[in-house]
Amino acid sequence: MGEIKKAAVIGAGVMGSGIAAHLANAGVEVTLLDLDAALAASGVARQLKAGGFMDPKFAARISTGATGTDLAKLADADWIVEAVAERPDIKRTLYKALEGVRKPGSVVSSNTSTIRLAALLEGASDEFARNFLITHFFNPPRRMRLLEIVTGPATDPKAAQRIMDFADIRLGKTNVVCKDTPGFIANRIGNLWIIAAQNEAIEMGLDVEEADAIMGKPFGIPGSGIFGLLDLVGIDLVPMAVRSLQQALPTSDAAHNYDAEPPLIARMVSEGRTGRKGGSGFMRMSADKKKREILDLTTGEYRPMRKVASPALEASGGSARALMEHPSKGGRYAAKVMEATLAYAASLVPEIADSPADIDEAMRLGYAWKEGPFELIERLGADWLVARLERAGTPVPAFLALAASNGGFYKISGKDLTVLLPDGSYRTVEAPAGTISFPALKRAGSPVLSDDAANLWDISEGVACIEIRTKMGTFTGELLAAMERSLERVQSDFQALVVASSAPVFSAGANLTFVLAAAESGDTSKLIAFMERGQKVFRDLKFAPYPVVSAAYGLALGGGCEIALHSDVVQAHAELAMGLVEPKVGIIPAWGGCKEMFLRAVQNPQGQHGPTAHAITAFNVIAPGIISSSAFDARNLGFLRPQDLVTMNIERLIGDARQTALRLVKGYRPPEPAMVSLAGPAGAAAIRVTLDGELQAGRISAHDAVIGAALASVLTGGPNGDPAKPVIEDTIAALERDAFLELLATEPTRERIRHMLATGKPLRN
Repeated sequence: MGEIKKAAVIGAGVMGSGIAAHLANAGVEVTLLDLDAALAASGVARQLKAGGFMDPKFAARISTGATGTDLAKLADADWIVEAVAERPDIKRTLYKALEGVRKPGSVVSSNTSTIRLAALLEGASDEFARNFLITHFFNPPRRMRLLEIVTGPATDPKAAQRIMDFADIRLGKTNVVCKDTPGFIANRIGNLWIIAAQNEAIEMGLDVEEADAIMGKPFGIPGSGIFGLLDLVGIDLVPMAVRSLQQALPTSDAAHNYDAEPPLIARMVSEGRTGRKGGSGFMRMSADKKKREILDLTTGEYRPMRKVASPALEASGGSARALMEHPSKGGRYAAKVMEATLAYAASLVPEIADSPADIDEAMRLGYAWKEGPFELIERLGADWLVARLERAGTPVPAFLALAASNGGFYKISGKDLTVLLPDGSYRTVEAPAGTISFPALKRAGSPVLSDDAANLWDISEGVACIEIRTKMGTFTGELLAAMERSLERVQSDFQALVVASSAPVFSAGANLTFVLAAAESGDTSKLIAFMERGQKVFRDLKFAPYPVVSAAYGLALGGGCEIALHSDVVQAHAELAMGLVEPKVGIIPAWGGCKEMFLRAVQNPQGQHGPTAHAITAFNVIAPGIISSSAFDARNLGFLRPQDLVTMNIERLIGDARQTALRLVKGYRPPEPAMVSLAGPAGAAAIRVTLDGELQAGRISAHDAVIGAALASVLTGGPNGDPAKPVIEDTIAALERDAFLELLATEPTRERIRHMLATGKPLRN
């Protein structure tokens, strides 16, 4: 049925404009319509302000118009997304109009989150029904990976697959196929959890701080907990969503067990205290804007925020099971909310989905839970939960009882992860074709090399993969040693290498705790050895006799950025935050980052020419510690080159990196060390003039100027730099190391590192 080259979105509200922006991120030409063209244009402007575009230039891919006059512009659209008001009559009227303009075979989908597909198709033609489905995006569409898919009995499977393939590969979404039921999967369970957690806390008179802490980390739920989440999404929106669900569900459904809008919530909404968008909600800033204030759930008045005091949390030691068993008010709260939520999820199979794995996926991606409800039950114990429900007199869902008698919802069978189905059988949880994950590799076999810092895996066809395993992917002496061993093994047994990580991010850089401790101990030899070892490993990686591809995602900062810079190709996830942030902690990149950014400036045919211009180009990115807002921004900043590639779906990142490495194998020759011309003292002086101006204007601090001067000297070749005498690229690396050590000997740099380690925030001193 062909690829999606042109798309259209009708409805330029928060969701519609966000979907249009993300379609533009995928390289598609988009027509965005609303009741009038001004509304559509304001939708694009909203997304530019909100960061809906991965590169602001992508906004040019969207043309705008009005539904009343410009519907004919949709005639060549391959996919039309409807994102108008959640009223079936409005949607059906629009579909009638679309039948007169859309081309045969074009797919139409609704972004509805509450209305069943059967209701939307009342009165539609057979041809329209064949090419219609629900594609429920989550907000913000750029960043939320979940896409709930609902098809009907008339939907052409090829049409649905066409959209799902595009959403997977081009939009970076994980498709979860849902039954045509109210709220689908994530919002059906998520809204029940929200109102249970909200209403039980109000009824029990809990502190907001304690309720949020309980409904957070112990259950693998984001730290915002429940009331932080309500402030974020809008306190006024939840009652509307819950009422919509309650109206669509039978009175026997557990959603009717809770008031959609308790008196306290109604009062807050009437007073405009709707959360962040209203300036106040369960949290607000004090009148002097210096302190946070928290709403007292009993009085409805604000008080100063205080430290969490929870006997249940303290006694449980982070165990969800111990927390739910604790007899205190906090423990009873945890039990009431999570027993209700987990039992509800179990009661909905197979009503909303045939497999618990689909429900777990939806809750992980739609609500950012670390584990879905069935994975949570696995952690707690299905038999334990059954016993808890029985003691409380709560009906035990048949599917939960089945799991308890079968030993759980998930089992490992050989190299496969299997999941329990309602008929009592277990089915393999299939990974999408072309994906590679470390959990799957571990189930299938053992690594070629292994230690606490890294694993080396055989990912087939002669390609090896280093799995960085340190906390936040930080570079330690142990990790560098593991990489040395891996590089040697790859040379003897493989033909290409992928560098990846199993941490939440690719790499947050060098281990600052070690660096600070070594500096303060006065043991310079340890620091020198650490810095030289890092430089050698990265140099060996760059000049290895086989291609190296870095599968970079999340944060690639400092050393994490530098290892990517030394790769033949970076296979970057679209949401890559990449940067050389060392100046923020008082140092400069010293594992080749300065050298590689200088070389990128030299090799950029569209950049400024000459050694001073090249130094300034690199300086302007490194000195302020700029971090890219996406992979496309990383390309604009010079971190990524034309040969570096972008993967939209993070699940495909390692698989794509492997394919890229294989393409490089035939005829591969490692690069030769570059000869570069450096501007020398005159170039450094030109940069220092700008630094002096910034210091006098108060835009940089005194130590910023010191770091900047050191960086300028490195990028221009130091006191012996001479533009008439080209030098090998390693000259810059040697200057990096010396400047790093000199800065680390200063107290202001050590203050910056201490502050970063203590607070996670940079210090300007």
